[in-house]
Amino acid sequence: MMQPDPGIWAFRNDVYGTGGDLMDLVGYAVEATDGKIGSIDEATYEVGESYLVVDTGPWIFGKKVMLPAGVVTRIDPQERRVHVSRTKREIKDAPEFDGSSYKESVYRDQLSSYYGKLPPDGPGPM
Repeated sequence: MMQPDPGIWAFRNDVYGTGGDLMDLVGYAVEATDGKIGSIDEATYEVGESYLVVDTGPWIFGKKVMLPAGVVTRIDPQERRVHVSRTKREIKDAPEFDGSSYKESVYRDQLSSYYGKLPPDGPGPM
């Protein structure tokens, strides 16, 4: 079994910082590299275990997706918007979110394997 990349489960220092006040990201819009995917329903900030649960609304027929914090490239508190380094397609093709098991290591390992094989800063020039 592939070991999860601990970096993928942490906010990058240049995005979120290392100390001070934690922003509550719940309700923020989420922007993939090619458009809005939904809004944050849940966010965690534990060291090495941070993630976002995004309610995709009508985009994927009301489903939710879980994004490791390491894919966040920018947080804009004025616009209440979080930017991620993934395309809509990459997010849609990720292992399906399961509300009953998303906090378990097996699901996190699946996400680590999926997102870990993609370029860390998202797709190349389009």
